[in-house]
Amino acid sequence: MNSKNNLDYKKVVLGLSGGVDSTAAALLLKSKGLEVIGLYFNVHKQDKRIEEKSRKKAQDIADELGIKLHTVDVSDDFEECVINNFLLEYTKGRTPNPCIICNPNIKFKTLIDVANSENAHYIATGHYAKAMYSQKQNCHVICMGENEKKDQSYVLYRLPECYIMRLILPLGEVENKDAIRNFVRNHNLSNADAKDSQEICFITDEKSYTDYLKERGVDSKEGNFVDSTGRVLGTHKGIVHYTVGQRRGLGITIGKPAFVTGINSGANEIVIGENTDLFTDTIKISNCYFQSSNSKTLPEVFSKEVLRCKIRYKAASAFCRIREFTDDHIIIEFNQKQRAPAPGQSAVLYCDDEVIGGGFIE
Repeated sequence: MNSKNNLDYKKVVLGLSGGVDSTAAALLLKSKGLEVIGLYFNVHKQDKRIEEKSRKKAQDIADELGIKLHTVDVSDDFEECVINNFLLEYTKGRTPNPCIICNPNIKFKTLIDVANSENAHYIATGHYAKAMYSQKQNCHVICMGENEKKDQSYVLYRLPECYIMRLILPLGEVENKDAIRNFVRNHNLSNADAKDSQEICFITDEKSYTDYLKERGVDSKEGNFVDSTGRVLGTHKGIVHYTVGQRRGLGITIGKPAFVTGINSGANEIVIGENTDLFTDTIKISNCYFQSSNSKTLPEVFSKEVLRCKIRYKAASAFCRIREFTDDHIIIEFNQKQRAPAPGQSAVLYCDDEVIGGGFIE
């Protein structure tokens, strides 16, 4: 492996899916005089047809951009690390976000490996976020992007500093997705009007996540809908079909709007309640990670500060404090009650616009 000091600061390895965001990132990097090398990740172990179609899309755009494209088959590691976790979490009645697991363990690890092999100092992606040095945290950190609606800092919270310090995020300064499409369109690239990528990259648009779970052998048996006292209200079709906060598709009538307020996988029960039952001012998170300590340990400087927290990718951040922290868990207390924190999702903590870390909601 090349030493860091010998790497070329004019080279950057970019994750290139063939979508409009990574294409715009490539154009912006080239405009800065950098030599861009594309990297396509093959994650489709189960379906070669999908893999070939996806890879061709990336190769076509790389050809239009005039850049070299590496294809790396990460499907075995992706299966073991990301998909197996995805399947297991749903069997436990939790709601996973596979990007949270993939980014540090697969995507960015592979970007670094290829960058080292190509003698490139930098790596890059089309995420809407920023990477910069923080005086407060005394390390390189992820920060919120300028486009609040598209901000993706949430899914990058587990990246170690050794990745972030080599990371360029060209779209972090972009405030409007339409500007990105126009930018790509003005360069006469064929994907300017392509639709955005699906939320879960390994599940095609034609399938629901429950279809995928069934195909992968996740057996979800019928069980009871119950209220908060344990009174049986009806029969559910299997816990993998539900998430905390869900209202649609329950198939149950209780005389008023009904919501999933809890999932008890051990008893195979779905707890039903009212919307008001979904609000809480405290959550518990575990399996935490913080950049400045490069560990699960909350930096002492943040233990008494007013912070902000996102409890899901598209949620607005909310003011909070740390009420309790140990090596095993952290209790977060919000200034205002939050709706439907779902076990398995991440709670990501911010100081101003800087990510400080986070963990998985229990």
